[in-house]
Amino acid sequence: MRGWLGFELRVALRFLREGRMQTLLIIVGVAAGVAVVAYISALISGLQGSTLTKTLGAQAHITLRALDDAVTPARAADAALALTETQPRVQRLRSVANWQALLPLLEQMGPIAAVSPMVSGSGLALRGEATQAIALMGVELDRYDRIVGLRSKVVSGVARLDPGEAILGRDLAADLGVRVGDRVTLQTTVGSRNVSDAVRVTALVDLGVRDLNRRTVIVPLRAAQSLLGLPGGATVLDMTLKDVWTANELAQELRQRYPYKVESWQENNAQLVSALNAQSVSTALIRGVVMIVVVLGIASVLVVSVVQKRREIGILRAMGATRGQVLRVFLVQGAVVGALGSVLGIVLAVILIWAFTHFVRGSDGLPLFAITLPLATAWQVALIATVCGVLAAIAPARRAAAMDPAQAIRI
Repeated sequence: MRGWLGFELRVALRFLREGRMQTLLIIVGVAAGVAVVAYISALISGLQGSTLTKTLGAQAHITLRALDDAVTPARAADAALALTETQPRVQRLRSVANWQALLPLLEQMGPIAAVSPMVSGSGLALRGEATQAIALMGVELDRYDRIVGLRSKVVSGVARLDPGEAILGRDLAADLGVRVGDRVTLQTTVGSRNVSDAVRVTALVDLGVRDLNRRTVIVPLRAAQSLLGLPGGATVLDMTLKDVWTANELAQELRQRYPYKVESWQENNAQLVSALNAQSVSTALIRGVVMIVVVLGIASVLVVSVVQKRREIGILRAMGATRGQVLRVFLVQGAVVGALGSVLGIVLAVILIWAFTHFVRGSDGLPLFAITLPLATAWQVALIATVCGVLAAIAPARRAAAMDPAQAIRI
């Protein structure tokens, strides 16, 4: 390194020291740009991660259900080609056919981390004079815990689903005036008859979504099958994936392989996915604009440096320095400015992240969301800034290398 760039590095550092104020200002400018890029990258990444965690924390990545009942419109009475308008049939609860056999097949698929059968339907929860409409879910607790991490959402009691037990959403329990250990009557309608069952509350959970907290009642799978009139059935198979972003592709594969209705979380949250994509594009544009400003700043300083150092450049050329050496002197200046600015910028970004984490709080007094600067991101931003410094130096360096020594010395 010393033999190849020793001369160029010494001259580049001397030029930078002689223009201390210019050098300091451009390093601070580069640092500001790097800090903005690194901080925004970490902020958007943390925001998107928090949004996905909240969204997927209460739902499966892929759901598999029985196909909806098909409705075939009848022809008009006059045998015309037009079809009469037909109201869609009200969909009844239907079990996924052969779900017990399908379950192990899905579990053997590489991208799938967990599969959980569920029976879900609507009903009422009654406690004294209080009555609330509910979304009743019957699950196998251990399997369902791997889908949404139910045990980690418990705010009171212990998550347990033995026969005759239930887990309630926190807000629903408050509306009913129920605590852990109290009994609640669940009532559903199967055909023309009402079915009811009294259960004991073992835990209250916070699912992260107020509507879910106000309606959710979770009972053992067999209990829900009985309450909803689906003995031995499962209305949905929930799946969690090892990589959430492969949900669309896997859902399409399952649709082609099996005669079921398969939906991914991206399809069910299309607006959220569009918003996340828009955020990513906006972040990329901001990063690009900031880096362009950094490049222009370094280039402008080095152009001024070339003008100021014309006599020194001419003397160097007259003493035997080659065009290539002069070219590399200014390229090294760009690299040094970019590297020093990158290091300072990463430090500033870490300080900004620390300040956000410790001083920006939600209404509950807790941090809004976790934000970190991964080492890989820091290296990437620093490397890009250093490369931008070298690229910014190309035009001034070529101009310096093309100078005529005699004319430069006379000036």
